[in-house]
Amino acid sequence: MSELVVGTAHERARLVADEVAALWADEVDTEARFPAEAVAAMRTQRLLSVAVPTEFGGEGLSLREVAEIARILGSRCAASGMIFAMHQTQIYSLVKHGNTEALRAFVVEVTANQLLLASATTELGIGGDVSRSYCAVEDLGGHLLLIKNAPVISYGEDADAIVVTARRTPESQPNDQVLVVCRRADLTLEKTTDWNTLGLRGTCSAGYILRATSTPDMVAKTPYSQISTNTMLPVSHVVWSSVWLGIADAALEKARKYVRAAARKQPGVSSPGALRLAETAAAAQQFADLVDSSARRYDLATQTRDGSDELATTDSVGFALSMNNLKVTTSISVVEIIGQAMLICGISGYREDSEYSLGRHLRDAHGAAVMVNNDRIMAGSAQMAIGYRGTL
Repeated sequence: MSELVVGTAHERARLVADEVAALWADEVDTEARFPAEAVAAMRTQRLLSVAVPTEFGGEGLSLREVAEIARILGSRCAASGMIFAMHQTQIYSLVKHGNTEALRAFVVEVTANQLLLASATTELGIGGDVSRSYCAVEDLGGHLLLIKNAPVISYGEDADAIVVTARRTPESQPNDQVLVVCRRADLTLEKTTDWNTLGLRGTCSAGYILRATSTPDMVAKTPYSQISTNTMLPVSHVVWSSVWLGIADAALEKARKYVRAAARKQPGVSSPGALRLAETAAAAQQFADLVDSSARRYDLATQTRDGSDELATTDSVGFALSMNNLKVTTSISVVEIIGQAMLICGISGYREDSEYSLGRHLRDAHGAAVMVNNDRIMAGSAQMAIGYRGTL
């Protein structure tokens, strides 16, 4: 692949996806290893900073545009697409809420050097509830100490910095959280669990005890609860869903090729899978429309201060419900679409040694519902829906 940065971000993403991510996807999956080649190509093509505003050296893409890149990458390698998506979620959080001079300078540094950002928001003992923390930031007189037992830190060993949630002080309540940027040189990771999973194996989401030092100016002043509500949660749901849409695209592409091959073998004879293909394509279109409209909703919501039923601000109940619905719906849809593609391709899709093999796609897709469990999300939606009187 050429190292020249030429073309639009989408064109460069297609280059990375087709010429690099696709080439290594099976090996990344089989060996459960970090997709180093694809991430290196993202750096070369400056895709890691596409969401950074132009005044900080980035390209200032909208979430709709960033989501399309996640979809493109996800269609060739779900792990590569998911790493891009998780990184961009941290980028949005720092761009929107990095309200210290040091954090703004860090965003410029991330852009200039194409640094890869990971996150540590989950913690042992809180039952998957990222709105609470046990660990706390300790101020040791000019520098901070943070120790967190995280059951999952995706690609932590390969990240240049990790964005960590913790209680504001050792005396703070579990929900009084802050967001802290910890550089790789200032932290250690003691592995506590391996990452041997059904799918999304290349995200390398092992468990670690994170020990880090930082400085007070690398802590966002905005409470984490606001960062999560207004940025981290909606952005993550949009870009995750986009990666899942890319997985569905890949499955549908194989199903379409299978039906075409069958038609060429028997000209004039309608393939049994043709009708199912048309039905599955319709479902994929609904999937794509939901992701696109949700990304558009976020982009519009971040441009307005006055919400309404049609255009809600990011901290409104209607907006939160819509983003929860996006994640749950798309995580179900991707599995259903790949299941239909499997029926279309038959035993060829079931085999691991076939050009129509759908095994990796199906295994990756099943990770969607448990990346923040759908039941937990719907439990939260149930509480909000009781008092909500607007429309979605």
